[in-house]
Amino acid sequence: MKNIKDYNIEELKKEFTKIGEKSFRAEQVFRWIYKEKVQSFDDMTNLSLELREKLKKNYTMCIYKILKKQVASDGTIKYLFDVLDGNAIETVLMKYHHGYSLCVSSQIGCKMGCKFCASTGIAFARNLTSGEIVEQLLAVERDENIKISNVVFMGIGEPLDNYDNVVNAIRIINNPKGINIGARHISVSTSGIVPKIYQLADENIQCTLSISLHATTDDTRSKMMPVNNRYNIEELIKACKDYIARTNRRVSFEYALAKNNNDNLDDAKRLVELLHGMLAHVNLIPINKIENGKFDKSSNENILKFRDYLNAHGIIATVRRELGSDIDAACGQLRRKNLSEVE
Repeated sequence: MKNIKDYNIEELKKEFTKIGEKSFRAEQVFRWIYKEKVQSFDDMTNLSLELREKLKKNYTMCIYKILKKQVASDGTIKYLFDVLDGNAIETVLMKYHHGYSLCVSSQIGCKMGCKFCASTGIAFARNLTSGEIVEQLLAVERDENIKISNVVFMGIGEPLDNYDNVVNAIRIINNPKGINIGARHISVSTSGIVPKIYQLADENIQCTLSISLHATTDDTRSKMMPVNNRYNIEELIKACKDYIARTNRRVSFEYALAKNNNDNLDDAKRLVELLHGMLAHVNLIPINKIENGKFDKSSNENILKFRDYLNAHGIIATVRRELGSDIDAACGQLRRKNLSEVE
């Protein structure tokens, strides 16, 4: 059966027309799902019994089961969700003074092969659908009885490799008749799939684009991130400049500092040259050690020197707080699982 959460509101209106229902009924259902957060068509009490039976016959509501929930010492929560096909994905809830941020996965596995990420070497299974992405948010809000204020597409998978489903999920999350999270509170991270960056600029969504850069030379970046062999740094920066020009939105550059690899002042100088004049922010990430990973975390002294050099030369840079590292929920530590791996 079709997952009713896969449809944005305009698509749902068209779908209802196909099954002989008025389009305003689609708006009612949309509200029940995303405002009232019901888990059954039977709970949609302002719909006729006939319509509710029709919905049950033709659609599923894709309600995730929590397989495992871990709470870190800093309050970060990592969820392992059953996606109802024998696979499981991880989703992370982070608590800040300004509200709750959710790191969602976009794929079951990842094709990118980044050498510092726990998803590396694990077979890609499939893309998540729009509804499966959105259900991560709904499931966490139900479990914690909270309202999530920020969504970051930085979990398992490469969001722009699942472009259509991710963009549609953003439209569902952003819709004021539903979840109503502002586009400026939604961030999409990419390892650098250049054509999709240009395409995202055309969507006029106004979300924040985050680029996993992590190096300042093609040689170093290609060793860390194979995607650089297809789209090099020059092409990537050109696409980012186009995104900024067309959206007037600042681009965030993620830079994971690895000891004796990309963390010296020469790298900092090259980074200043790359980003000079751009509406940009650099998010410095102390790289997290993963099983069989060859990169080690840069020293705190080097991290601060790197940050201070960027700031002194006109590039706004901050060091990301490490959240959830004691439960493997920090940056680069998420991985897909199948149900046979669940403890």
